[in-house]
Amino acid sequence: MGIKVVKFGGSSVADAIQLQKVKKIIEADPDRKYVVVSAPGKRFDDDSKITDLLYLCKSHVDNNLTPLHVFQVISDRYRMMELNLGVKTNIDQALEEIRSNLKPGVTADYIASRGEYLCGILTAAVLGYDFVDPAGLICFDERGRYLPDQTDSRLSAELAKHERAVIPGFYGSTMDGSIKTFTRGGSDITGSLVAKAVNADIYENWTDVSGFLMADPRIVEGAKPIKNITYKELRELSYMGASVLHEDAVFPVRESNIPINIRNTNEPDNPGTVISDTPAESNENIITGIAGRKDFAVITLYKNMMNAEVGFVKRLLTILENNGIPFEHLPTGIDTVSVILSRKELGGKLQDLLEDIERRLTPDSVEVYQDLALIATVGVGMTRRPGVCAKLFGSLNDAGVNVRMIDQGSSEMNIIIGVDNGSFETAISAIYNAFVK
Repeated sequence: MGIKVVKFGGSSVADAIQLQKVKKIIEADPDRKYVVVSAPGKRFDDDSKITDLLYLCKSHVDNNLTPLHVFQVISDRYRMMELNLGVKTNIDQALEEIRSNLKPGVTADYIASRGEYLCGILTAAVLGYDFVDPAGLICFDERGRYLPDQTDSRLSAELAKHERAVIPGFYGSTMDGSIKTFTRGGSDITGSLVAKAVNADIYENWTDVSGFLMADPRIVEGAKPIKNITYKELRELSYMGASVLHEDAVFPVRESNIPINIRNTNEPDNPGTVISDTPAESNENIITGIAGRKDFAVITLYKNMMNAEVGFVKRLLTILENNGIPFEHLPTGIDTVSVILSRKELGGKLQDLLEDIERRLTPDSVEVYQDLALIATVGVGMTRRPGVCAKLFGSLNDAGVNVRMIDQGSSEMNIIIGVDNGSFETAISAIYNAFVK
């Protein structure tokens, strides 16, 4: 027997029906010993996530409005889940404690974390598992920075006392006991930390999709599933927006060489996607996946003999830093350098940025293009196959897509191209059809 850590997302614990599915999944495999849960998500399209309702309570408190009617909606939902599940818990006592804390000075982290806390109480009762509160176990310093060593030590010691346990996701606490949350979706991180703490054989992350697909199904109808993917490939695709898993959830398990299995609560027999350090032994496709994002801007600087001007690029990056703007890519030539920026990050700073560039770098000319989409084609097998670039760019040529930028990483497992926003979907479909049989 081994140890599996399983995490269930908001859609998986949205109501009593979903929690019954969770129970069946757990009972189907005795190795599933540690369970991490999110707060209940939407039950239907127009429904509200519990976390959003809790943030709304906080907003009411901050604006001197009574949050009680919103909190009543939350309370009724948990009580109905308890009733429909046929279990008896201390949920009323927990709800009353939270209600009494809804007053000026209550932190958003505390309020938001209660969704997972209450769901953990219910799930533990349904499964007959121990309930373990992560406050005091998942540690942050007084500035809210995560403390990995303290967390691993405390979490390992506590979970060793429990053969089977339910742990609420999303939060821990600072060293003085104040509740501190991760960013939204942080229950994925909790699951990863628990897996590392108990030295799990695998970390199963259950959600409402059956793993990753090779392309966005809204663009490529019938896109094939990805059975196996490496952590490095996942990092590249996630950066470009193909995300089923919180980005920071990868690092703890990767350090311990623990695979992640993305599964679907509503299709428990589907094997999903396995994420590990080891590439698949046989892969019928040269590429692993394609992902992209729209709405980037490109600022291109031209200056004669730029290559001989020591510190030119450093000064350009300093200008970006001073304006608080991160860059995405930095393609260069002998007398040119282009900086690619997210238009969201750029905001209304473009004019100030251009003035700083003119003043400090004195380029011969500057061009700005604000209608760029980036597309990443990713696969560890690309490095061993000749003709990948020819096939990729040939497919784009045949589809009438103009490529405005090319950037290949030093790992040689990804090729990033820039196209017009209007050609985004056409380009992804063309690349997919060229490589996927």
